[in-house]
Amino acid sequence: MIDHVSIAISDLERSDRFYTSVLGTLDLKRLVEKPGTIGFGKRYPEFWINLRAGMTPVGAGSGAHICLRAASRDAVAAFHDAAIGAGGTTEAQPKMWPEYNERYFAAFVHDPDGNRIEVVHFVTEGG
Repeated sequence: MIDHVSIAISDLERSDRFYTSVLGTLDLKRLVEKPGTIGFGKRYPEFWINLRAGMTPVGAGSGAHICLRAASRDAVAAFHDAAIGAGGTTEAQPKMWPEYNERYFAAFVHDPDGNRIEVVHFVTEGG
């Protein structure tokens, strides 16, 4: 199983603002800050952003795709809204994705560097 994930970013301050906002909708908070890196999580750092000052934006259709789990449809929508409000861009609005799974409710965004971040909730009866 995966213990943690890290992504490259070009501007630590901008990405800190972005990820503090969007990860907060999933109850993840900043737990560790060191020169050039910040770790977010619930109990330990599960998601890291790492400064790569010379990095160019990730091209469309390339780079990593990271999917995070949300507790509800509302959390998926809140994540998407926070991402757009914090300088990200929409790849796909929150919606059902029956081609993946009949319970798959997700949204896809790109962070300010172009990293592709998805958030998903598996819908059960009544929610």
